[in-house]
Amino acid sequence: MQLSATNLRVLVTAGGSGIGFAVAEAFCKAGARVHTSDIEEKFLIEARRRLPQVSQTLGDVAKLGDVDRLFADVQRELGGLDVLVNNAGIAGPTAKIEDIRPEDWERTIAVDLNGMFYCTRKAMPMLKRAGGGSIINLSSIAGRLAFPMRTPYAAAKWAVVGFTQSLAAEAGPDGVRVNCIQPGIVEGERVERIMAAKAEGLGIPKEEVRSRMVEGVSLKTTVTAQDIANTALFLASDAGKHISGQAISVCGGVRYLV
Repeated sequence: MQLSATNLRVLVTAGGSGIGFAVAEAFCKAGARVHTSDIEEKFLIEARRRLPQVSQTLGDVAKLGDVDRLFADVQRELGGLDVLVNNAGIAGPTAKIEDIRPEDWERTIAVDLNGMFYCTRKAMPMLKRAGGGSIINLSSIAGRLAFPMRTPYAAAKWAVVGFTQSLAAEAGPDGVRVNCIQPGIVEGERVERIMAAKAEGLGIPKEEVRSRMVEGVSLKTTVTAQDIANTALFLASDAGKHISGQAISVCGGVRYLV
């Protein structure tokens, strides 16, 4: 089935690299008009080289002023909004709870949860004016399973599920669908950094961490950013028009995390 996003106006936060870039690219290929944001200018520069048709905003979703500027840019560049993909997030610290600094906890919650709220509250009036639309939030398998030594991240990603399901019930009468995607172990630089930090904390080789992580997956595999992008496109397309309030795991069947 060929999924179409023709003429949809789409905002992808943290769209300069990784999952966000894959999502932006997938929507572009399906015919959407896309705007992305990112906190890293170097990522936006590279993304612009690869996707010159995508408009961009440099900023931090955890800062209200930056979010106001982002949505002003979206209105100017796209003339409205049909799809919001709340992708921005950070991994946060890897440590035992007693060793986590309060400022690291606060930063993780600020980006992974507060930023989602800040963007969504600005997007809703635009989606209502469009006659409805789709919000896709990025949670994680850490939002459905225990994740030792990653409590700030897990707390935020569990909260994303509650945010998603509550907002779906609230926004449904306005024709706005709200879902979240829970990626598994996504190949890329980020998971490599996480594994390195985990290995250091446990005092074991990084490859042993990788082996333990994949051991907990039914299909014994990682997933790719493209897998997540395909799911986001499906949810925003007509093929997903009756799906709302769902937390969809794209993970190969992760049963436990280490």
